[in-house]
Amino acid sequence: MNIKELLNEILLKDKAFIHMPFGEGRFDIYESVVVTWIIMAVILILLLILTRDFKVHNISKRQAAVESFVLWLRGLVDGMLGEEAARYTDYISTVLLYLAVSNMIGLFGFIPPTMDINVTAALSLMSIILVEAAGIRKKGVLKWLKGFTEPMAIITPMNILELAIRPLSLCMRLFGNIIGATVIMELIKHVLPVFLPVPFCLYFDIFDGLIQAYVFVFLTSLYIKEAVE
Repeated sequence: MNIKELLNEILLKDKAFIHMPFGEGRFDIYESVVVTWIIMAVILILLLILTRDFKVHNISKRQAAVESFVLWLRGLVDGMLGEEAARYTDYISTVLLYLAVSNMIGLFGFIPPTMDINVTAALSLMSIILVEAAGIRKKGVLKWLKGFTEPMAIITPMNILELAIRPLSLCMRLFGNIIGATVIMELIKHVLPVFLPVPFCLYFDIFDGLIQAYVFVFLTSLYIKEAVE
């Protein structure tokens, strides 16, 4: 199988997981949506199990491990956001956790939701809306609008264009890297024997997946930090 055939198989296949009749047509539920539901359910169940019977004193090893992880995650995100944007730590942490699990879920035989451009587009749009909302909250509407004319009025169109380019950049960077990693892994599986692709799988599904999750939230945090300065 060549690269063109592989891309056609990945990008042009029917992504609908459930076809439901709706009026004279049908209502499709995409595979990326179903996998996202599974990820949400697993994370929720783990949270309920891991946070059960938490105490203030004489805490268990499980509680200590969970609290250490939460503190580490918040510290990581706080370092990206800075003090002025600390109120957005929990949102960024949630997105980071979701993307990390989504990008690595291929290890369990699922197709990562981030291979669907609709998912990455939605995440990017949510991020940019949050960025601009943070700027408006901090500066007020008039000062936020005035920011488009800085450092000089002549570049106002460029600043407005940047507002449109940012979500596109976030969307395509995440989508493109996940698609690229998947294509490379499929090619390796076709060329090498069964067990040899395992190290590559660990790299592309774990390391690269975590890196792409971090890059997405890092850029979002950077945009928020700039918006509230």
